[in-house]
Amino acid sequence: MTVLSRFLPEKYKTSVLFFLTSAFWMVMATFLGLLGATELIAPDLTAGIGWLGFGRIRPIHVNLVLFGFVTPGLLGAAFYYIPRLLKTGDIFSERLGMYTVLLWNLTLFFAMISLSLGYSQGREYAELIWPVDMMVVAVFSMILYNFLMTVRHREEQTLYVSVWYACAAIILTGLTFALGNVIWRPTSGALTGIPDAILLWFYGHNVFGLLLTPLAAGVAYYVIPRACRAPLYSHTLSLLGFWSLIIVYTHVGTHHLLQVPVPTWLKVIGVVDSVGMVIPVMAFLINIWYTAKGRLGEIHADVSAKFVFTGTIMYFFVSIQGSMMALPDVQRVTHFNNWVVGHAHIGVLGFAGMISLGGIYYVLPRILGRPLHSRFLADLQYWLVLIGVVGFTVVLTIAGLIQGNAWLNGETVYRVLPEIHMYYIVRASLGAMIFTGALIGVYNIIRTLFSNTGEVAS
Repeated sequence: MTVLSRFLPEKYKTSVLFFLTSAFWMVMATFLGLLGATELIAPDLTAGIGWLGFGRIRPIHVNLVLFGFVTPGLLGAAFYYIPRLLKTGDIFSERLGMYTVLLWNLTLFFAMISLSLGYSQGREYAELIWPVDMMVVAVFSMILYNFLMTVRHREEQTLYVSVWYACAAIILTGLTFALGNVIWRPTSGALTGIPDAILLWFYGHNVFGLLLTPLAAGVAYYVIPRACRAPLYSHTLSLLGFWSLIIVYTHVGTHHLLQVPVPTWLKVIGVVDSVGMVIPVMAFLINIWYTAKGRLGEIHADVSAKFVFTGTIMYFFVSIQGSMMALPDVQRVTHFNNWVVGHAHIGVLGFAGMISLGGIYYVLPRILGRPLHSRFLADLQYWLVLIGVVGFTVVLTIAGLIQGNAWLNGETVYRVLPEIHMYYIVRASLGAMIFTGALIGVYNIIRTLFSNTGEVAS
């Protein structure tokens, strides 16, 4: 760790290491996603190679996108803006932060190896085996201690909303991860029957809504006002969005189980709160968009702000779609098909992923005191990712509607596959664009880090 620190800036080493983590695992995650998409076109491509089968590639891809690419990028920004907003000069313990990044990467490595070897708990978004689960709990505990101790030693008494969001994300995710992965049962990592399904989807939905959403919102609340050189439109509205998100989002997971013999009152809560998500979503979006009102020129001029602002637009679409999908009559068509896959890509890649990239491109030059290696490459990555995620949305929505309506009318799964084959080809082509964007991003970030030329970033 001492040797590595020689190549890092004097301050905010943890942020830089999290950014490098995010950039590296984005390449790995998008490559595996591209491989999985290719296997849907040509299922025999990896025939006989067990560790490259779709059933193993898919959970690795999901976990690396979630914990390898998006979350570290957002955390890297949080490790930068929390001490600045609290006027502590630096995070409470930079050494602890660096060891956290090391353990985080070890966790991702063991997650990838164990899943590729077929060691899985077989529960969606909770596939990791118990030892890896405990490593995840450990890294979240380390981050939480660092955040809370920084808050405790703050010079600024008023907690800006970004600090609220970042701390809440770590506290709530640590709790829901432990519950959803049933860590008190090392041998199975699961309950039995319907209670396990309820607990799983309490975690499965909240890992996005109580980890990615608040972390992304915290970055947006930090970047947009500074890029626009304008104060936040409303601090009160930001707190309304924060508390309504915490209250409403925690109960929406049951809308994944409307086709299951779950108690009706739980289903009603899941549907009502899914529709009620319009409150925190619009509170956040109105606040951000009114802050940027009349200042879109500043947004366009700053590539990092462009990433972040685009992420907020994606948040609007994914949230409206999510509320719709919770309605039983809509879900009869959309459930279990590619519509849901498209929805997940808008949320994770379009909303949280774009904001994560924006946070990296905003913070890194300010830590290093020099601009990005290439604004052109950052813009190119922006368009590759944007076209990819919008293309995913359109293609997978069409494929999902074809599947859902066919199944509703009694068609079998296999009869529908030839009809959506062309959409799978387009999907893989779009995945190649996003993978290319990931390669461009890691190159740009590394060149920015190790370049010694350029003017000081403002």
